[in-house]
Amino acid sequence: MLKGFRDFILRGNVVDLAVAVIIGAAFGSVVTALTTDIITPFIAAIVGKPSFEALFFFVNGGKILYGSFLNAVIDFVLKASVVYFFIVVPLGYLLAKVKGPVPEAPPVTKVCAQCLSDIPVAAKRCKFCTEPVVA
Repeated sequence: MLKGFRDFILRGNVVDLAVAVIIGAAFGSVVTALTTDIITPFIAAIVGKPSFEALFFFVNGGKILYGSFLNAVIDFVLKASVVYFFIVVPLGYLLAKVKGPVPEAPPVTKVCAQCLSDIPVAAKRCKFCTEPVVA
């Protein structure tokens, strides 16, 4: 039983996933710091508030912190844009370069000269009009 667990842990997929989670958490903290320390105060300075955290209102004695929500939305949008523009797009470009152009598939059908129906390329007769087909 322990040998199976050891084999599971040492498989490449598990180690790669662990590294990805650790790097993702570190990357998330960097983007969160960028959002909370640079972008949010810059936007808040434009709107005239010191921080989005200060944006709230009361409803029946309850405090609604919509500024915190705005911070979370900005954080999400920044993380998504960084992942897309710095990981997905370059990786797609790199994979397209490595794989090269995709060759066109040979046609699987041809047109019958008599009835203009689509028939398989290997057909000797048209299945619609039974006319012999020249290869």
